[in-house]
Amino acid sequence: MANLREGEQKPRKGRAPLGKPPEGPSMWTQMLIAFAIFLVLSAGYSIVRQYVVAENNEVSLSQLVGDIEAGLVESILVEGTSVTATYADGSEKITRKESEASLTETFFNYGLTPESLATVEITVKDEGGARYWFLTLAPLLIPVILILGIIWYLSRQVRGAGMQAFTFGRSMARLVNPEDEVQKVTFADVAGAKEAKMELTEIVDFLKNPKKFIQIGARIPKGVLLMGAAGTGKTLLARAVAGESNVPFFSISGSEFVEMFVGVGASRVRDTFQVAKKAAPAILFIDEIDAIGRVRGSGVGGGNDEREQTLNQILVEMDGFEPNEKVVIMAATNRPDVLDPALVRPGRFDRRVVIDLPDRKDREDILKIHARKKPLGPDVALTVIAERTPGFSGADLANLMNEAAILAAREDRKELTQYDLIRSIEKVMLGPERRSHILNKKEKEITAYHEAGHALISSVLPYADPVHKISIISRGRAAGYTLKLPFEDRKMQSKNEFLDDIAVSLGGYVAEKMVYGDITTGASNDLQVLTALARDMVTRYGMSEKFGPIALEPSQGRTIFGAGIEASEQSEELSAQIDTEVKKIVDGALKKAENVLKKHRKVLDAIAAKLVEVETIEREDFEKVLIANGITPKKKEDIEHQPLA
Repeated sequence: MANLREGEQKPRKGRAPLGKPPEGPSMWTQMLIAFAIFLVLSAGYSIVRQYVVAENNEVSLSQLVGDIEAGLVESILVEGTSVTATYADGSEKITRKESEASLTETFFNYGLTPESLATVEITVKDEGGARYWFLTLAPLLIPVILILGIIWYLSRQVRGAGMQAFTFGRSMARLVNPEDEVQKVTFADVAGAKEAKMELTEIVDFLKNPKKFIQIGARIPKGVLLMGAAGTGKTLLARAVAGESNVPFFSISGSEFVEMFVGVGASRVRDTFQVAKKAAPAILFIDEIDAIGRVRGSGVGGGNDEREQTLNQILVEMDGFEPNEKVVIMAATNRPDVLDPALVRPGRFDRRVVIDLPDRKDREDILKIHARKKPLGPDVALTVIAERTPGFSGADLANLMNEAAILAAREDRKELTQYDLIRSIEKVMLGPERRSHILNKKEKEITAYHEAGHALISSVLPYADPVHKISIISRGRAAGYTLKLPFEDRKMQSKNEFLDDIAVSLGGYVAEKMVYGDITTGASNDLQVLTALARDMVTRYGMSEKFGPIALEPSQGRTIFGAGIEASEQSEELSAQIDTEVKKIVDGALKKAENVLKKHRKVLDAIAAKLVEVETIEREDFEKVLIANGITPKKKEDIEHQPLA
């Protein structure tokens, strides 16, 4: 049955819609809030001051003079303008004098006689520096601090809108410091990609010892372009180069250069390269460079296209590097065919490192790395998992191990088992099980015959891959699935293998029509896949007897050497001939599938009945059904001795 991964992103909860800044209080509301805060602080200061004055028993200067004349005061301590009087009963009272006049002069002005003053012990103490300056400056500084605080609060509210205009042209590159052991990555953390690591070892050697290359006249490549499918580890390899070289690593995405304002992208490019030069020796990594490095002059945006101006600035910056600049530019893309020729010419990105999908041994090594911090049970065999994951990238394998850990934690187990890893393979490939999606009896039988048709034809045809598992339990958007895996990884496929694959894809369609005399929508995705494969055989791979070795269509309409995205140049007559040839291939595969199912109808019924009973059949049980009905299962030796044509 069809199975399509959904790439749609759900709206993020609790966040404002993209493109709309979060709404906040108006400017008048903010000013009222600030004024209210100022009033509260002023009132609080007055209350505290009154409380302090009451606690300190402050008296007036005239009252103190009267107490001295009455003989109630024993001693006086003078500290600046503060006067502390100690009474005969042991109590203390505080008053203040003028700063310009002395205490005795002040007392005489109040009419105190020298005889009365002579009965009191007067001590003058210099006021401490910090306290003096605080008391002197506090009346001036406190209002200023309050005003500055209000201004800061108001400016902080509008900084997101207006203040950022001054930082648009600044670099947005993120720095990974070589001393940061948490984020540091080395080649030991990257499994597989042996050839790519060998190429990048030269970059590491140059960054560690550039003098050796410069003295002999060698010039290290200014730019290294990492090319490979999504998830193959391009960014990880770039970080590993920085980790091995022990140099600063600046990373930025190609889309972060382009803004809605003219000239911002070029300004960011200049600032980014300037920052990298100051930190030399360093590595500047631009991820997804195809976002700004596409072919110029394609007619999109015209001559003043902001993206093109940004690309022009990158070309200028890379051309201005000196051989001993000691800054290596690394970039990653999975669309190298759309890049501008000026960007990948010698002198700019003149070294291209291709990162392929990992083979079986590499997948096992990658699984071991991602299993380091996961407790594995005694039954776990990573070799088996590597064999059952052809075509998986490094990111897929990391996700596989994580899904297995989630499954084990969900079931409250402390170790991962082989069963967890097997289930996670199917979850990554097809999606989670949909146990709640219960088929009625008729739909269950139709699905069983559909998947049995795929499995039986795949087991009988000599160039088809062997079956590892059949299930009619819904996963993702598929009502059932047949898992076919080759004995070993393949880099090339032959015409016979394609023809058998098309016949296998038609197995469900033919089985439904043969058993029920009707067809359902369950074969829709199968038909789309086999039709696209048959068309590629005719137009791209030269596997048509009528047209021969001619490429009639470009590779998915992509840009090639600056030609831009072009419409098909085929005539209506040629398109009709291609359609006829595609139909011829599909009709041939259809007859092949019908012959197999008619010949082995008894086996088809047996497989379908078994599926209805148990819902899932593993490889061992499936081969037992085949042997019981006179069909010999495929072996690896049989595949190896098959001719290509």
